[in-house]
Amino acid sequence: MAKVSVNKHQPVYQMPTNPAAVRTKRYALPTKKYISLAMRYFFKTQIKWALLPIALILVNAVLNLTDVYPNYWIYITVFVGVILYVLFWLIQFTGITQLAQYKPMFEKFQYEIDNRQILMKLNQKEGSVMKWEQIMDAYKDKDAYVLVISKGQFLYLPFSIFTSEHDIKVFERIMKQKNFLAA
Repeated sequence: MAKVSVNKHQPVYQMPTNPAAVRTKRYALPTKKYISLAMRYFFKTQIKWALLPIALILVNAVLNLTDVYPNYWIYITVFVGVILYVLFWLIQFTGITQLAQYKPMFEKFQYEIDNRQILMKLNQKEGSVMKWEQIMDAYKDKDAYVLVISKGQFLYLPFSIFTSEHDIKVFERIMKQKNFLAA
């Protein structure tokens, strides 16, 4: 951020902009949408761990059928464990929407996106810069682009916030150049 002094006693911050950047309308991520995105990404990344309860159930079924160790408690334990694990993460993601340090994720931003960075503006003088290197993963949903920053942080950019079809195409081209979308 470059400091531009208008008044000697009150510094004003001006965000650097690129005239060729894709500019969006102001948008805030709704908390319910955030929770559904976070849970969907959680299931997508944790699918390999679904093999553990399945393996436990299969081993127990074999032991039950061969009368080596007949028991039924393992089915209940595995089921309760899976439910508690999913509920734990659901509570975590719901809690994030209530915490003060995550409040900026749910504020209205106007985005300026170019090849170098994603500029997130609260207003004309305040905002922050996110480099493309900070994005872990990205995908195109049926009605939006989702940029994954970490396990619980996302930029959700619905098609409706782009000002034109051209802007959507330019953004998609940038995403392909950054290897987030298949070319």
